[in-house]
Amino acid sequence: MNMNSKSEAYAAAGVDITAGYRAVELMKKHIRRTTTPGADTDVGGFGGLFAPDLAGMRKPVLVSGTDGVGTKLRIAFRMDRHDTVGIDCVAMCVNDIICCGARPLFFLDYIACGKNVPERIEQIVKGVCDGCVQAGAALIGGETAEMPGFYPENEYDLAGFATGIVDEEKIIRREEMRAGDVILALPSSGVHSNGFSLVRKIFDIDDAGFEKPVESLGGRSLGEALLEPTRIYVRPVLALCGEIRVRGISHITGGGFYENIPRSIPDGLGAEIDRERIRVPEIFRIIAGKGGVSERDMFNTFNMGVGMSIIVAEKDAGRALEILRGQGEEAWEIGRIRESGEKIIIR
Repeated sequence: MNMNSKSEAYAAAGVDITAGYRAVELMKKHIRRTTTPGADTDVGGFGGLFAPDLAGMRKPVLVSGTDGVGTKLRIAFRMDRHDTVGIDCVAMCVNDIICCGARPLFFLDYIACGKNVPERIEQIVKGVCDGCVQAGAALIGGETAEMPGFYPENEYDLAGFATGIVDEEKIIRREEMRAGDVILALPSSGVHSNGFSLVRKIFDIDDAGFEKPVESLGGRSLGEALLEPTRIYVRPVLALCGEIRVRGISHITGGGFYENIPRSIPDGLGAEIDRERIRVPEIFRIIAGKGGVSERDMFNTFNMGVGMSIIVAEKDAGRALEILRGQGEEAWEIGRIRESGEKIIIR
């Protein structure tokens, strides 16, 4: 810790430089867990270094993605729990880049806060590191910005950036999709990190009942259920891509089914989803009931229990399910690709 760097004037303005040093010391043990071959995770430099292994690749292509946690952070503030939102941050980035078939290499985070409380920053970064371990990505850098007067003292924002790699010939291209292809689903863990502006409009998160056990949620409180982190699908998806030619992947985030599934489908084709095959978790039934939200709007806002959809040729569907289930995924079929002017039909 650099004790020679301390500005009393800066501290009087609300920025504690030494708190930043303390936070870095606390997070180092978590960052070390994310070290992968090629990563230089020496904390404190001006840039993160990574030497990718390009062996066996004919034409490597880098794939990048960036995202944040959004207003789900309000739930973390309310519950005073900060060790899971980092997983959400990683998930929102790496789940996007694997839609191209890319293997995540490294991650960087950005935390902006009203007051740097080292122990809280450590918990946030711990979550980021947990997510990186799940994704097989190294946390090679980040930034913590103390911004008094811009954020309230007990609040913060969190965003991240991921880079992955894929051989050009293995990039998942929707142009290969055909009518008759099968749409598979990977289950979500709940609301993930989307739709929380609507969630917060429906529920009074400051009410004492927000922390009371709910029988239909298995004894968890509403706050606990909503704070459940986003699932990371890197390992099962890469295992699948290693054995089968996948024709399309959609990460079901904000905009739900109606926005995200069509993004993986070329013109002239559309997705037909069997509503009866969607396994809707209880948390979504509670949201819809309490808020009086129509089913159409629920499917256009939330993942409804499907965190990721994967499109494969009909002949590969059985084998794809075997591979995914072998990876511990409760994968199942939810629909088919049809020749259609409509990008998605749910019925």
